[in-house]
Amino acid sequence: MPQVNVMIAGKAYRMACGEGEEPHLEGLAKLYDGKIEEMRQAFGEIGDMRLHVMAALMVADEVSELRQRIGRLEAELAAVQGDAGATDQRLTEVEDKAAEALVAAAERIEGVARSLIPSPVG
Repeated sequence: MPQVNVMIAGKAYRMACGEGEEPHLEGLAKLYDGKIEEMRQAFGEIGDMRLHVMAALMVADEVSELRQRIGRLEAELAAVQGDAGATDQRLTEVEDKAAEALVAAAERIEGVARSLIPSPVG
């Protein structure tokens, strides 16, 4: 199992991860370290543990907001797909009616054409 060294709040941590996940884990550590730095700049030196908790809560808040947004987008997508299904059904109905009208018109045209063509005398 691969291991990665990451730096968070100036401290090195050796972390295990799945094969090929090393860059992802390094990116997550940088994201979290950035949140800690934001807290440090906003509140000063208030203790490492408190900075870590506040940064973790900020990340959790972002995750929560993103989950809510995903839920809204999924609901919107389902509504659009439902509308598309209804539109497809309506289109099929219109196409069927148009086809029936064309068949009826063709039959009338054939009837008129038959009436205009003289019958052979025999």
